[in-house]
Amino acid sequence: MTTNVLILCTHNSARSVLGEAMLNHLAAKHSKDVRAFSAGSAPGGRLNPLAVEALTQAGIDVSGYRSKSWDEFARDDAPAMRIVITVCDSAAAETCPYWPGSPVKVHWGYADPSVAPGGDEGKRVAFELTRQAIGYRMLQLLALPLEAMSNDELQRALTAISES
Repeated sequence: MTTNVLILCTHNSARSVLGEAMLNHLAAKHSKDVRAFSAGSAPGGRLNPLAVEALTQAGIDVSGYRSKSWDEFARDDAPAMRIVITVCDSAAAETCPYWPGSPVKVHWGYADPSVAPGGDEGKRVAFELTRQAIGYRMLQLLALPLEAMSNDELQRALTAISES
């Protein structure tokens, strides 16, 4: 059974998209039955070009990714989520919709790379470092025996990843 993961940020243009793309890429590479989605509480309507650039330069296909509202995943016809991860502090502080199935929720915060100092080059470096950091945590998630874990065990493991 596929483990669905929803990654949230406010605008769904950078960090959450990096998480979605990295998790899907790594899950396919390691033959894991995990599917990532991303969304935002106030989607910006477009992906940050520097996020797209960081993913593309890492060899990750970004076709089909778009900025979307988390409301899409609260509908009855949405895929059932096992895990919901917030990746920006503002999204973590917001009241999320009710997610059917009571998924495990965790906050994995990352600084906003789009406000990094150093002009465009500084932002490019920040996006690449954020992509790598998110990818590392996604590898840790994929190393877990997801199918065998209870929600309590999964919560503890995901929290431990956030603290590493």
